[in-house]
Amino acid sequence: MPPLRKRLSTRFAAVAAGTALLAGAAAGCGSPDRDGADSGSTGRSGAVEKGAFPVTIEHKYGSTKIAEEPERIVTVGLTDQDAVLALGKVPVGTTEWLTSGYKGNIGPWAEDELGSAKPPAVLKDTGTGPQTEKIAALDPDVILALYAGLTKDQYRTLSKIAPVVVQPQGYNDFGLPWQQQTEAIGTALGQPAKARKLVAATEKHISDAGAANPAFKGRTAVMATPYQGMFVFGPEDPRTRLLASLGFTQPDGLKEVVGDEFGANISKERTDLVDTDALVWTVPDLKKDAAKLHANKLYNGLDVVKEGREVFVQDGTPYGDAVSFVTVLSLPYTTDRLVPQLKAAVDGEPGTKVGGPES
Repeated sequence: MPPLRKRLSTRFAAVAAGTALLAGAAAGCGSPDRDGADSGSTGRSGAVEKGAFPVTIEHKYGSTKIAEEPERIVTVGLTDQDAVLALGKVPVGTTEWLTSGYKGNIGPWAEDELGSAKPPAVLKDTGTGPQTEKIAALDPDVILALYAGLTKDQYRTLSKIAPVVVQPQGYNDFGLPWQQQTEAIGTALGQPAKARKLVAATEKHISDAGAANPAFKGRTAVMATPYQGMFVFGPEDPRTRLLASLGFTQPDGLKEVVGDEFGANISKERTDLVDTDALVWTVPDLKKDAAKLHANKLYNGLDVVKEGREVFVQDGTPYGDAVSFVTVLSLPYTTDRLVPQLKAAVDGEPGTKVGGPES
């Protein structure tokens, strides 16, 4: 299953599961021998900043104290590994989202940061929560669950294994901006200043791309996927925030339709939400899904279709994976490929073909 579909199905399965805990979780909270549990490698070590520890991190479930530099890091958050890698560390475990066969669940945009280090062990979350026993077997010093949807009970269970860091108050599950994600991980790993520098560099890459394309400013844009009809991503979703960072605005009424979720399916009566100046579709199959969408007479009659303002991104490819990942490492990779497509979509010429990425 491509990563976008996987997150959508996993997210809604998790909601249905409620606060159910994994069976046997408490039994997996011991401290196994480190040599026997070593399914990954911490790899290179980022330089810990002076006075970084001990540190207490406030979050939606209270606060977490980290007494000293974590060496064995497990990422429960689906994209948290990129910030860890950018800070010079390699997790011993990641949680599967990317299903394109990348070793250790590390995307091609992060291969340089992984280098020759041993790839992490890959854990799974099918919607019932983290694999607690397997996490315990990795003997982590810290568990990062920022881009995640941990329930309070799951947080408490994992906290019996190691300090757990989740998203701050005020953010929905899977709604934490990549900047705050990177900075929180930087604080947890004792490198807050480096994390801020990494964020600034990626923000500049995006803002430079937006400045080079003034036609984006003030235009409306939305990202969507044909998941169980038409699914649009809301204002707090990282994809939407990328479009905003490039200068685009959101269609009126998007927040009201999405509510407190990262996205929502829209009814036939609300197809106006996708009749934007640029519409980015992430789809499993470029030809089949485009044809299926265009077979819908209501959708096919919208100006966004008639004027050639659609952008199609194939999920499950490196580019499609990066579009959904939205991290300090993946964003430059995404921006360099998405911007030319958006430029073609909003050039005012209906005959302009919006092709695939240039590389």
